[in-house]
Amino acid sequence: MQRRHFVAGGLAAAALPSFAAAQGLEKPKCTIAVGGKNLFYYLPLTIAEQLGYFKDEGLDLTIVDFAGGSRALQAVVGGSADVVSGAFEHTVNMQFKGQPMRAFVLQGLAPQIVLGVNPKTMANFKTVADLKGKKIGVTAPGSSTNVLVNFVLAKAGLKPSDVSIVGVGASNGAVAAMRAGQIDAISNLDPVITLLQRSGDLKIVSDTRIVSEAEKVFGGPMPAGCLYCPQPFIDKNPNTVQAMTNAMVRANKWIQKAGPGDIIKVVPESYLLGDRAVYIDGFLAAQKALSPDGMFPAKGAETAFRALGSVDAALAKAKLDLNAVYTNSFAQKANAKYPKG
Repeated sequence: MQRRHFVAGGLAAAALPSFAAAQGLEKPKCTIAVGGKNLFYYLPLTIAEQLGYFKDEGLDLTIVDFAGGSRALQAVVGGSADVVSGAFEHTVNMQFKGQPMRAFVLQGLAPQIVLGVNPKTMANFKTVADLKGKKIGVTAPGSSTNVLVNFVLAKAGLKPSDVSIVGVGASNGAVAAMRAGQIDAISNLDPVITLLQRSGDLKIVSDTRIVSEAEKVFGGPMPAGCLYCPQPFIDKNPNTVQAMTNAMVRANKWIQKAGPGDIIKVVPESYLLGDRAVYIDGFLAAQKALSPDGMFPAKGAETAFRALGSVDAALAKAKLDLNAVYTNSFAQKANAKYPKG
């Protein structure tokens, strides 16, 4: 199987240069870093890859998977990847740190992160304040799952230091940590959340898979998964960025029309975490929280800034150019090119 993929990949790569030249791609071979590729949060990336949309645009991408979004971001900062498939709020944080990053195509309309408690270790849970002194599992410390925890804690009058944050990844390890009682609560995404719910190992506290609830939690539209990269990469490679955006917008539109059976056929078997029914439930829970067209909501950057500022006083006081953390110009062109996906 691997050899067949390798041969097919080699043939595709061999055919790329002339096609790429025709498209005027500055950098047809790129690396995208992602934190938890099996999650529905990143489903558009997987669909674009599996259905050959990136290749259709003349791209030869390597997608490298990390334990969480903060690790994927480190790969781009360190120069081992070109683009991050990750959470939108990192663009705000990076501008604050003096390393400007810009998001150019949206994958998620809402964060899709669920915070829930462990019924085994927190049978008497009543309010978020009960989490004081407890262990909370996140995909990776500093990732968007961690940001949501900090934000929900802040609204309940708790500081990030009032809890212990534990990195548990975004797959079977996260499920095992909850079931074994190693963590008292978890901030994670589907299919992990649906798997824990169905087995009775999770009591939901906050569910941002529901777009209206996400807007209530964050006080406005909170863009989630997106492709973002350092501003100089966009400046040097606008055609390459456009090609990536075209592929992602096509994937976004395909997902909105897809049924669970279509998704099961396309995603790798390992994504199902051993239970197709759970994966289907997770997809149906996530589908409406995914972007239909790759466009960022006008007030999304303000919402992300407020959420981060609520747990970082220095950032809250900063004067940032929020228009510089995203652009819709590539997604607009992609929608014009692929009006129906």
